[in-house]
Amino acid sequence: MTEQSTGEATQRVAARAQDLTKFYGKGEAEVRALDGVTVDLMTGEFTAIMGPSGSGKSTLMHCLAALDTPTAGEAVVDGTSLSRLKDKDLTTLRREKVGFVFQSFNLVPTLSAEENILLPLSLAGRKPDREWFDQVVDAVGLRPRLGHRPAQMSGGQQQRVACARALVSKPSIVFADEPTGNLDSTSSAEVLSFLRRSVDEFGQTVVMVTHDPVAASYTDRILFLADGKIVDELREPDRDAILDKMASLQDAAIAKVAG
Repeated sequence: MTEQSTGEATQRVAARAQDLTKFYGKGEAEVRALDGVTVDLMTGEFTAIMGPSGSGKSTLMHCLAALDTPTAGEAVVDGTSLSRLKDKDLTTLRREKVGFVFQSFNLVPTLSAEENILLPLSLAGRKPDREWFDQVVDAVGLRPRLGHRPAQMSGGQQQRVACARALVSKPSIVFADEPTGNLDSTSSAEVLSFLRRSVDEFGQTVVMVTHDPVAASYTDRILFLADGKIVDELREPDRDAILDKMASLQDAAIAKVAG
């Protein structure tokens, strides 16, 4: 896998976009969702992707997570180029190398919390590492809820189940798409704190699409997209710095339309 030197430390690249381009439609109806995006996402970092609606942030994540296919360019996960994989191999990669957390939780309503967490391993025919399972469950505070079905849990608890499910297979990278979008502020803080802990304590790599500056302030790095391109980034962000960046992007977009 590719490595980059950052000061004295050397970090591996967990996922890479190389000149990623994605078009939808043809002719005058063509929409360029991604316009030549190149970026490295490093292991052991929590990265947010932000930008106005239609900026391409979800498309970028979906291409890197093997949920969508770029029109051109290359997406690489854990050293593997996705364009070179057949459908069966892509399915295996998504199951073994990638974890997902969605805004809508995506839990199976007839399964208990424990069964939902272990579902990716069950589908892959793999036995769980019980020590790791216990560690993840205790980290998200779900021990008393393992026998409950989703309908018996709050939204925050359901999303913590989804986070545990994403981590139980020890993926190379976790993609979270607006993970706090359906949660109140208390539940959001619980989920974001767990994602932060998974990076700091477990060495996990997390990439999160969000529009929320408070959520983004939990991360190590923010990538800002506009019109399908990365236009800025921010390291060690705080809420005020994020709001300033977002305001300047908004001003630039207004000026572009007016000009």
